[in-house]
Amino acid sequence: MSPNIVDWKSHRDDDGILWLVLDKQDSDTNTLSVSVLEQLDALLDEIEKDLPKAVIFRSGKQSGFIAGADVNEFLEVTSTQEALIMIKRGQTLFSRIEALECATVALIEGFCMGGGTELALACDYRVALDDRRTKIGLPEVKLGIHPAYGGVVRATAIVNPIHSLEMMLSGRALSARRAKAIGLVDAAQPERQVERAARQIATRKPKKQSMPLAGNALSLPGIRHLLAAYMKNQVAKKAPRQHYPAPYAILDVWANYYGSRKRMMEEEANSVARLIQGDKVRNLIRVFFLQQRLKGLGDKKAFAPRHVHVIGAGTMGGDIAAWCALRGFGVTLQDREAKYLGNAFKRAHQLYGKRLKSPAERNAALDRLIPDVPGDGVRRADVVIEAIFENVEAKHAIYADIAPRMRPDAVLATNTSSIPLETLATVLDEPDRLVGIHFFNPVAMMPLVEIVQTGSSSERAVQQAIAFTQHIGKLPLPVRSSPGFLVNRILMPYLVEAFLLYDEGVPAEAIDKAATDFGMPMGPVELADTVGLDICQSVADNLSQAFGIDLPKGLKRFVDAGKLGKKSGEGFYRYKNGKAVRDRDADLGDQKLIQQRLIYRFLNEAAACLDEGIVADRDLLDAGIIFGTGFAPFRGGPMNYCLELGVDAVVQTLGELETRYGERFKAVKGWAKLKSGKSATTKSAPEESASATAAAKPKAGKSKQAATGKKAAKRKRAAPRAKSAKRKSASKATRKSQATEAAKPTSDVEGASDAGRSPTADGTGDAKA
Repeated sequence: MSPNIVDWKSHRDDDGILWLVLDKQDSDTNTLSVSVLEQLDALLDEIEKDLPKAVIFRSGKQSGFIAGADVNEFLEVTSTQEALIMIKRGQTLFSRIEALECATVALIEGFCMGGGTELALACDYRVALDDRRTKIGLPEVKLGIHPAYGGVVRATAIVNPIHSLEMMLSGRALSARRAKAIGLVDAAQPERQVERAARQIATRKPKKQSMPLAGNALSLPGIRHLLAAYMKNQVAKKAPRQHYPAPYAILDVWANYYGSRKRMMEEEANSVARLIQGDKVRNLIRVFFLQQRLKGLGDKKAFAPRHVHVIGAGTMGGDIAAWCALRGFGVTLQDREAKYLGNAFKRAHQLYGKRLKSPAERNAALDRLIPDVPGDGVRRADVVIEAIFENVEAKHAIYADIAPRMRPDAVLATNTSSIPLETLATVLDEPDRLVGIHFFNPVAMMPLVEIVQTGSSSERAVQQAIAFTQHIGKLPLPVRSSPGFLVNRILMPYLVEAFLLYDEGVPAEAIDKAATDFGMPMGPVELADTVGLDICQSVADNLSQAFGIDLPKGLKRFVDAGKLGKKSGEGFYRYKNGKAVRDRDADLGDQKLIQQRLIYRFLNEAAACLDEGIVADRDLLDAGIIFGTGFAPFRGGPMNYCLELGVDAVVQTLGELETRYGERFKAVKGWAKLKSGKSATTKSAPEESASATAAAKPKAGKSKQAATGKKAAKRKRAAPRAKSAKRKSASKATRKSQATEAAKPTSDVEGASDAGRSPTADGTGDAKA
């Protein structure tokens, strides 16, 4: 029985060209669901019976061509055999398109991802709209899989493997011009000419894209295996095979089966069928849904800012200003004297050189970034962001100066990394207008921005801040005002535990290896060096007042000696040409115990934040920590990881660590909430926008028992925390006040999480299958 054709529209024009337009019903985005593919299969039956002169595939959506496969359907697969059947159906369908005896053209306008790119590759020709909105890619690796509908086979058959493999291994999307340059598309045309170009190619049938000579040479058996081995070594520097098997699977399929098209197609399908059943894939799909949820918060259309004024031209303020100008905003950048602006403009120039391809685009971005020592831009700004160093009095002075000059409808925001907004807002006549927009460093790379609010924050200001964050291509995370907010709050005990281990005599190399083996993008010692040990000490000082965190003596010794980390050339590590000099012969010690001490401090603090309602629920907590610290994405977030381990097993291990190392490992009340499924306190949790879209959640993985056996410690134990330094609730205003009054002036590089980066994050953070 033929399916009802509802998602595809077809018509033949006067030239005999059949236009197949995909316009998926009840969706803003085209995806290749099972239903869409079944309808296409039926359409191909009709086409084969009455062959047109040519077939042109096009989208009926303004948003783009095809976003990829329907990720929700991946989660319904229950066995490798079921996955293989699903994949084979797609492969067969795309092979039918490839085998049509008439010309086939994919007209790509806007994004074309994953399965959409695979469909385009099955066509004889590809024509792309030359526009910034057009992005073409095969990002399946970000979901822990790789192209399965013949994408690996077809991409490596026509595009130099250096380019085609890099596209699949990184998951990065290409512009229309870049896709044309490597031979992925046949033409990149402006809007007024793109349809005509597709028609001309369909009727004239020029020579099809084929592998260039250099690509043929690299694809020869001996060279191919050497190239694959080299690429595996490069991939291993960022994504170990045990955590991210998909990139290695791509290289194995290409290296072992290229040249035998039928066999390579079979192995491509078999490879993905095996990968899709793993917990890593389900967790990476969970991360995708978490990302979509953050993107769906608020209403981007409800606030359309045009001008941004940034106060503070240090590393954070200057980079925030540069990023906003890159995204098309007019920006004025203010500091005390012109001499403080130079480094900010130098970094902006470097950013634009990397991100913008043409001199015209780079010059336009620089023109949008305007030096403004007197702060005249305050009067016309839609958004004013204060990004100076962490000092309450200095921030108060700025607010007292700018508040009377700001437009009443403008957003007043602070980039503070740890000071509660209640304290900062005391000098304002309208304290409810202040909102936190907390970026992470490097601004251009980190996708998350914390939107900080108090119980009395204006809903209008919060929603405008969320919308602004989306306009600049970042992921907004609503958090409650509390010392450290979410990311720095959770990260600091983890860093402190690393410092304690170091004080006990554990080498920095052993500490960092335990963390990276767990899946962290960078070890805590190198992270602290990268952020700056003076910054770590300052943030830790702030948080210790509220949460009783004991500061290791070793950290203060480094700071007092001027050994501040990477920026001074020496910290825990020495640095040569910007890279840490490591001792390859360092004693790695008991890696399991080191890892437990680091990770369980992290997890316990996360549970405390959940209990206190710093964010609305555990999914938002997981999203914030993944995109704000780089917490192992393949684990699906700290709370998801604990549910997989089993909450009882986590609490049991914490109890054993508490017995051995002291009260800092005492299990918090939040574990009971996580186990019961109550993920937020309704009174203190920030409310999500009514327009927020709740994404579907992957099924929970099976619980596992955490290992509890421990080896005897070879080094002396850290001193247990004094009983008087018990954890205090961040919701108490008096404690918040004490924390901020004790704050000391610091550098303007803010946030102890600043160097954390997610392997799946690229600043825009987009992944589709």
